[in-house]
Amino acid sequence: MKLWAGRFQKETDTAVNDFNSSISFDARLYQEDIAGSIAHATMLGKQGVIEEHEAEKIIQGLQAILKDIEAGAVEFSEENEDIHMNIESELTSRIGDTGKRLHTARSRNDQVAVDFRLYVKKEIPVIVGMILDLEKVLVKKAEANLDAVMPGYTHLQRAQPTTFAHYMMAYANMLKRDVTRLEDCLERMDECPLGAGALATSTYPVDRFQTAQALGFRKPTDNSLDSVSDRDFAIEFTSALSILMMHLSRFSEEIILWCSWEFKFVELDDAYSTGSSIMPQKKNPDVAELVRGKTGRVYGSLITLLTIMKGLPLAYNKDMQEDKEPVFDAIDTVEQCLPVFAAMVDTLTVKNRNMQKAAAGGFINATDCADYLVKKGLPFRDAYMIVGRLVHMCIKTGETLDTLPLKDFQSVSGAFGPDVYQALELKTCVGGRKVYGGPAPDSVKTQIEHIKEFVEARTE
Repeated sequence: MKLWAGRFQKETDTAVNDFNSSISFDARLYQEDIAGSIAHATMLGKQGVIEEHEAEKIIQGLQAILKDIEAGAVEFSEENEDIHMNIESELTSRIGDTGKRLHTARSRNDQVAVDFRLYVKKEIPVIVGMILDLEKVLVKKAEANLDAVMPGYTHLQRAQPTTFAHYMMAYANMLKRDVTRLEDCLERMDECPLGAGALATSTYPVDRFQTAQALGFRKPTDNSLDSVSDRDFAIEFTSALSILMMHLSRFSEEIILWCSWEFKFVELDDAYSTGSSIMPQKKNPDVAELVRGKTGRVYGSLITLLTIMKGLPLAYNKDMQEDKEPVFDAIDTVEQCLPVFAAMVDTLTVKNRNMQKAAAGGFINATDCADYLVKKGLPFRDAYMIVGRLVHMCIKTGETLDTLPLKDFQSVSGAFGPDVYQALELKTCVGGRKVYGGPAPDSVKTQIEHIKEFVEARTE
């Protein structure tokens, strides 16, 4: 018999029972459900809602069930719909009528709300730890490539010289924001809905502060109606994961381009590449491509949650049963992507010579040429026009700014002198960009130290 069967005169149709059941996916909440029930039973006993010996019996029964679940000795039933009813039913079958007292002053609404929050609270530090591991890889790659000059791009056109280290720190800063977003999400969701009941608490003298403290929450939620109908924490969490995956996808796109023959800026390790079934020369960046593809799954989870919640009146509605699968899938996807992505980046080989060669083309020192003239006293707009004419001249003659004869420079402007060639050297161009946040080695070293401090503060 179902735990809610008293009002009903008919058995639930088998198809409806299957449709209504969530045990196939919410079974992973068993630890959180038992933790919540133990905290609730402890509070009921302390408050005199049930006898202390009954609370102790319930707690011992729940602890035994937890041990048996983890040993694979408990089989969940579709008939009991969800993890909450499965555990309560198992408890009652083991300890008798005392088990029926557990649900006093509680609803499945606040029960599932606390279970779900506990689960997300548990997973956020796991994901943050994985991001920090990737940050360490980026620091390592940056430190090894401080002087590795490469072209920076806008519109996927060569734009200005930068370094591979500067590039790595760009992604390190994106990931830093991902960490702080998850930390912010964790802080906002650190409130316990247990004790809110179905929506209006109860007439029993429950102590919500006690259960909140027992479960590791900062405080109980402030409004019982909001407590059971709120899924902002899940939406915010999947939003943070979506932004994280967007960053990984952008990085993946760079790597896919860089390891192509057209770029050949990096080479992926064989262990993180695949081949072709027909073309023996191929070395495919499948890890990066899969990360890029799996980003869509996480986006889908966010859109699912937003769509589920957009039209729901207060308080709980059965639609909200659909909230867990997208969150679980987003967690699983992110936790699968991060370690393999970090390992791929850690093992790739940077092709310094190829990057240097690419940087020598495309006139990426044109801005530096204009700055040279500005430092000689010309207005920037005039300098810009002069360098534009020089670039046009180089394109017609097959020269670069580095190889253009001095007489040709001086035919356009008498401000040019022999020192222009030193000013146009790529290492000079990069080294001169010492502005905070720029690609000069000393500036990048500062960026690296900031990321190291950020990581160390969270891993001590």
